[in-house]
Amino acid sequence: MDIDICDILGIKYPIIQGAMAWVATAELSSAVSNAGGLGILSPITTKGLVKEIKIMKGLTKKPFGVNIPIMNPNSDEIVKIVIEEGIPIVTTSVGDPNWFTSILKKEGIKVIHVVTNIKHAKRAEDAGVDAVVAMGVEAGGHIGKEEITTSVLVQNIVNNVKIPVIAAGGIVNSNNFLSVLALGADGVQCGTRFIATEECIAHDNYKRAIINAESDSTEVIARGIFPARVIKNGFYEWFEALTREEKVDKSLFDINFARSAILDGDIKNGAIWAGQNVGMIKKVIKVKDVIKEMMNREN
Repeated sequence: MDIDICDILGIKYPIIQGAMAWVATAELSSAVSNAGGLGILSPITTKGLVKEIKIMKGLTKKPFGVNIPIMNPNSDEIVKIVIEEGIPIVTTSVGDPNWFTSILKKEGIKVIHVVTNIKHAKRAEDAGVDAVVAMGVEAGGHIGKEEITTSVLVQNIVNNVKIPVIAAGGIVNSNNFLSVLALGADGVQCGTRFIATEECIAHDNYKRAIINAESDSTEVIARGIFPARVIKNGFYEWFEALTREEKVDKSLFDINFARSAILDGDIKNGAIWAGQNVGMIKKVIKVKDVIKEMMNREN
């Protein structure tokens, strides 16, 4: 790829923090940006987003972004806030990138769209986005229905688009980072690894669930409806029982199931979103040390 993703985004290292609900706050995102990566704020409410942006601007002078879930009922208002606040970069997801890309690009904002298959990557490129995140089935939280592995997805998308491709899903260390670069990725997006950091506001119980997990601790629930990868626990067992009884529908996808685990620490009854490579995370460390290890740098 002739276009360097770091030059496009104005960052030192090609590492983007995933837009994780509840925990992609100014405290975590500013730490990522200050360490040379790209921090991303993830709005739960528009009022909360404005507050986090103001805090973020006080914590870092480095580039950062905001996530816009396209299908979110408040997405139009989020776009307006992003433009008014002079946010330089956005990531978009869950919807057609044509909805907002031209508006954002007209304002000089860089747009990165999250995709889970080749068709959507091509559509995003046609819409004019600056890069795509190829998110494989190994990712934590909501994933694509196709369940394509990161390695397969990255190679195929790299071969089918001319814009930079950022790999996501199961990337927690320098070996994962180097492996996707070898497949043609221009950078990585990480979620679960940044939850197990000192700067993340996630409950200590949630962080312990991550560092105590093994390679077989996660599973995908709600296949064919709204699939998500979680650590197996009481919530998982309850959900699986409903699935067997064919009682699962979209009304069950309440974001508060995740909130109860992430913020309240109920790791028995809450949804513990985590990536499949969670077994490689064994310590809660500082964000800067995550990025140092990822880039295989000692100082």
